[in-house]
Amino acid sequence: MNARAPRRAWLILGLGFLAYVAAVFQRSSLGVAEVEAQRRFGTSAAVLSLFSVFQLAVYAGFQIPVGALLDRIGSRPLIAIGGAIMGAGQLMLATVHTIGLAIVARGLVGLGDAMTFICVLRLIFMWFPPRQVPPLMAATGIIGQLGQIAAAYPLVALLQSEGWARSFELAALIAFAIAAASAAGIRSAPEGNIGAAAEQGAGLLTAGLARAWREPGTRLGLWTHFVTQFSGTVFALLWGYPFLVVGERRSPTEAGLLLTLLVAGSMVANVAVGQVIARWPLRRSVPVLVIVGATVIAWTVVLVWPGRAPLSVLILLVLVLSTNGPGSMTGFDYARTENEAERIGSATGIVNVGGFSASLAVIALVGIVLSLQSSRGPTSYTLGDFKLAFTVQYVFWAVGVSAFLRTRKRLRAARGLELEAFPVAVLRHLREQRRRG
Repeated sequence: MNARAPRRAWLILGLGFLAYVAAVFQRSSLGVAEVEAQRRFGTSAAVLSLFSVFQLAVYAGFQIPVGALLDRIGSRPLIAIGGAIMGAGQLMLATVHTIGLAIVARGLVGLGDAMTFICVLRLIFMWFPPRQVPPLMAATGIIGQLGQIAAAYPLVALLQSEGWARSFELAALIAFAIAAASAAGIRSAPEGNIGAAAEQGAGLLTAGLARAWREPGTRLGLWTHFVTQFSGTVFALLWGYPFLVVGERRSPTEAGLLLTLLVAGSMVANVAVGQVIARWPLRRSVPVLVIVGATVIAWTVVLVWPGRAPLSVLILLVLVLSTNGPGSMTGFDYARTENEAERIGSATGIVNVGGFSASLAVIALVGIVLSLQSSRGPTSYTLGDFKLAFTVQYVFWAVGVSAFLRTRKRLRAARGLELEAFPVAVLRHLREQRRRG
C-alpha cells in the first residue's frame, strides 16, 4: 500500500463515519426516550430493560458471524444492509404499542448496528497505511459520539415537541437515507486488495475464526473491551438518564447536558488515549487499568455520598465515564497488531463482543434490582434504589480486571516481552525527544 492514502479513501471513510454516526444515534435513541417508553408501554423497569438487553444481545451475538462474513464480502454490503435493517426497526418502533413487538423492533436495531462499527474499522485497515490507523481509530470513536449528541439533546427536544411516532419515523428515514448513500459510495477495499479471505470458503473462514480466537492478543483485546466499556455504555444507553432525573432529581435539561458532556469528554479522551497507545504500543495496558481504576473510584464516591450528590460530583463521574469508550478502543488495537490481515474482521468481531456482553448483563441486573426494590413503577424509585442497583458493576470490574491481567501475562510470555515500568518508558521517551530537538 502507498505511504499516503488516496483522496478516494477519505471520501469512502467519510461515508463510513456518517454511517457510524447514524448507527450510534439509532442505538442510543431509546436511552433518552426511556421515560416516554415507560408511559407508552405502561411497564416496569425490569420489563423495559428487556428492550436494551435484547438489542445488545443481538448486537453482541452477531459480532462474530458479522466479523467472519466481513472477511469474505467486505464492508460495503454489510454497512448498507445494516442501515436498512436499523431503519426498519425504528419504523416498527414508531407504530407498535405492545411490548413484544417493541422488543423485536429494538432487536432489528441491534442487528443493523452490529453490521456497522467493525465494518468501518475494516475500511480504515484496508484503505490507509499502518501509521495512519491508530489516529483514525481514535477519530472513529470521536466522530461516532456525534450520534450520542444527536440522541442526548435534539431527540429529546423532538420527543417533547412532536411525540413518539414522529420522532422514530424521522430516525427511520435517516437510517434509510444513509444506507442508500453507503451502497452507492463505499468501496470495501482498493482494487486488487480485497483480501485473502474473499476467496475462502466457509470452512476456511471458520478456521480463520478459530485462529483469531487462539491468538492471545485477540483475547486480551476482548477483556480490554469488556472491562473498560460497560459502565459508560450502561449509563449512556439506558440507566444514566433515569438515574439523573428520577434518582438525583435533576431536570431533563440538566440530565441532557450531562449526557452531552459525556460525549464531549469522550471526544477529548479519544485523542489522548490514541496518542498514548501510538507512542507506547507495548504499554497499552497502563491506560486501560488507569481508566478502570478511575471509573471504580468515581462511582464509589457517588454511591457512598449521603443523599443527592452535588452537581460537581456528577460532572466528575460523567467525565470519568467519558474515558470508557476511548479506553475500549485499545482492544481493537490489540486485535489489529496481533492478527493477520485476512482474519482481522473475525478478530475485531470477537473483541467487540466483550464490552457489549458485559453491558447487556449490567443493564438487565440494574433493572431487576430496581424492580425488586419497588413494585409501584419507575417514578417511585428512590435514590437509594438506584445506588443499590449500580453496585452490580463491581462484580464485572473484578471479573474483567482479573481476566485482563491473566491474559496480558500470557501474551507477554508468548511474545517473550519483559517490559520496563511505564514511568521509566515515559522519561526515556522525553529524553529522546529533547535530544532530537
